[in-house]
Amino acid sequence: MIFKKRVDADPGERALWGDLMSLGFVFPIAITLGFFLGRWIGGWFGRPVMGQWVGLVWGIATAFYELYKVSQRLSRRDEAEMKRLQDGRENHD
Repeated sequence: MIFKKRVDADPGERALWGDLMSLGFVFPIAITLGFFLGRWIGGWFGRPVMGQWVGLVWGIATAFYELYKVSQRLSRRDEAEMKRLQDGRENHD
């Protein structure tokens, strides 16, 4: 069996990989949707080019906001892990 499930796999580690891999999807999807939705909505107002630029900026901002949220989750996870390791060292001394 090539893909054998590890018994001791950490669910937090899987969530970490899921968060990181999701960024690879979120960036192009958010930017593309922002561009085309902005163009479509801008067409309603007779300004499709202006709409596409506003949508593009909105999509980029959304993608970087998602990056910020993931980095905050990773930071909290690292802090919890460091605290857990420090508490474990103090108990052994």
